[in-house]
Amino acid sequence: MSQTRQLHLGAILEGVGTDQNSWRDPALPSDASVNIDWYIENAKKAEASLFDLVFIVDSPYITPDTAPHFLNRLEPLTLLSALATHTSRIGLVGTLTTSYWEPYNVARQFGSLDHISRGRAGWNVVTTGLEGAARNYGRDEHFDHAERYDRALEFVRVVQGLWDSYEDDAFVRDKAAGLFLDKSKLHKLNHKGKFFRVDGPLALQRSAQGQPVIFQAGDSDAGRNLGAQIADGAFAAAQDFEAGQQYYADLKNRAAALGRNPDHVVVLPGLFPTLADTDEEAQRLHATQEEALSLDKLLVGLGRAFNYHDFRQYDPDAPFPDLTGVTLNSYKGHAEKIIRVAREKGYTLREAAWHLGRWKSPFIGGPETVADEIERWFTGRAADGFNLRVTNPRDFQIFRERVVPILQKRGLFRTRYEADTLRGHLGIPVPENRNASPLAEAAE
Repeated sequence: MSQTRQLHLGAILEGVGTDQNSWRDPALPSDASVNIDWYIENAKKAEASLFDLVFIVDSPYITPDTAPHFLNRLEPLTLLSALATHTSRIGLVGTLTTSYWEPYNVARQFGSLDHISRGRAGWNVVTTGLEGAARNYGRDEHFDHAERYDRALEFVRVVQGLWDSYEDDAFVRDKAAGLFLDKSKLHKLNHKGKFFRVDGPLALQRSAQGQPVIFQAGDSDAGRNLGAQIADGAFAAAQDFEAGQQYYADLKNRAAALGRNPDHVVVLPGLFPTLADTDEEAQRLHATQEEALSLDKLLVGLGRAFNYHDFRQYDPDAPFPDLTGVTLNSYKGHAEKIIRVAREKGYTLREAAWHLGRWKSPFIGGPETVADEIERWFTGRAADGFNLRVTNPRDFQIFRERVVPILQKRGLFRTRYEADTLRGHLGIPVPENRNASPLAEAAE
């Protein structure tokens, strides 16, 4: 495996899109978010271009105003299991909440995906931002923000413990001697914590990469602390270079303070480029896309951070409204940032919606210009790589066929896969089994 720092690339397969207009692209199947052929085709294209992973986002709550992709999409683990049988090298990462599942189920699901894919699974750990999800799982109220993160930490530790139920050589499988299992190498977890009681063991051995890779994307202080504790990879929400540098340094410093190797926490901001043959053409295309944004849709986007609070009830040209009493128990970090920036800038609601109710990308231009910006973020330690939004067929084609070769020519991105597992692609070591003899003895 190469020891030189190299760029990592993920592909967020977003189907008909997480904005309000992508689904209207004539080249995009209007049922892409539930069309398995669309996912298979794009996963294969990402693998042919040597991407590290494909990523499936998820959330257990919608409203009629939710973005098209969120309204009607396939469940991540089912989808990724299908993709595993049509790909051979690319990583397979899916979102699953710790707030409304149980650790034993999650350990089985992602452990199974890891075996089906021969060591390519990754779990994006989320605590669920949208409060409405509670009523889909038999609760009147969502877990408090701080409690969600405490629960998430214990949840992940239980899952990781279950993944280590068997030592790596536990299955003897000696047909002549009639010995299938060395029972001394099967271990119960016997976990009794604040939120969970799980005896174990899990009926599944470790995978080719030891355990699935853990990703996390929280941007609040609690979210960053959780990422520093558990994450092998972080999906960052930075929308400009300086914010990227700040997040990158902060998360790596938090990990180092906990005794972790910060190089083993891979930071991947979202990448939403507007690409064309020339910079001028890309800027014109971007301007056209901006003109298509309606205030109504921008206000819906702004409200998502506040559990889809309806900002359409306010005068758009009045000062940004007082949100005293409006919940910050959804996407807390994002919601607090919206309030802070709107007050600091003195935004009207219209201005806040325009500046804060949508994703603003600095990656606009021809292939060389976008490659230059990617390189600036990478060498400037604002990113270890990027998660590319995949919905528009044209942009994905230009990126694969014209941007990736530039990055390869500059020595930034691989020219062939050097590993078979997701951990191998990301340069993250296989975790030691806590029940292997040296570790077990040290714990006694």
